[in-house]
Amino acid sequence: MEWSDLKLFLAIARFGTLGAAARSLGLTQPTMGRRLRALEASLGQTLFQRTTDGFVLTDEGSAVFAGAERIEEEALAMERALAGGSRQLDGFLRLSSSDWFGAHVLSPVLAELSQVHPKVVVELLTDSRLLSLSRREADLVFRIQPFAEAEVISRKLIHIEYGLYIRRGAPHPEAGDGLGARLVTMDEAFGDMPDVGWLQRLLPRAGIVMRSNSRDVQAALCANGAGLAVLPRPLGDSLAAIELVDLGEPPPGRDTFVGYHRDMKRLARLRALLNLVIERLAR
Repeated sequence: MEWSDLKLFLAIARFGTLGAAARSLGLTQPTMGRRLRALEASLGQTLFQRTTDGFVLTDEGSAVFAGAERIEEEALAMERALAGGSRQLDGFLRLSSSDWFGAHVLSPVLAELSQVHPKVVVELLTDSRLLSLSRREADLVFRIQPFAEAEVISRKLIHIEYGLYIRRGAPHPEAGDGLGARLVTMDEAFGDMPDVGWLQRLLPRAGIVMRSNSRDVQAALCANGAGLAVLPRPLGDSLAAIELVDLGEPPPGRDTFVGYHRDMKRLARLRALLNLVIERLAR
């Protein structure tokens, strides 16, 4: 089996559908299906059971999967070692962060980097999925959860204050009640976020009218009068159409952490970006 075949096989096993696997590799779904059929034919084995819920590994596929993951780790380790040894201030860097953090906190720093090191090409992915540093899905990751992986070098970067906002000029609710107030909040998948519980405690009689997993979307809804929204201060304070609401205590803030794989610590362009990020943002 060639390495390209193993990458294809692993993508299907992890995503469970041809469409999602194809998107992860930059291929089309028909190409993905054709290559899988060719791979199974060359091995003389059926690697996946086709079900209504997607592709499920057969016993033969499970045996291949274990070996393919070991080969993948060796290949990725070699890629990281080669990339981490580069001291040229040019090349490609992939970053991952939440949408609002990328737009309102990182963007000014990245623009400054492009002026200082114009040959460094940065790709910023604003993805709610936690991308893997060991698989080089990203070179540098910003997230609100501490990194637990042993191979990741990380640090707390910044504490972000949050605030409750309403469309400018609209009547403010009173703490402890909230009857008649309309809330724009996180979707149910993020119902355990600290600000969701804070809203329920401070405005127990308010009603939820809109949900979104995007803080930028929540901010736009708030600015257009849909309701109150808890937003990061760097986002909320940047919008003239909304204003802060004082309920006697601010919503809980969040820490943001930055991490990268230890094999990348000697990569000059990553160090240049990280140093600039720390200089401009760390506090």
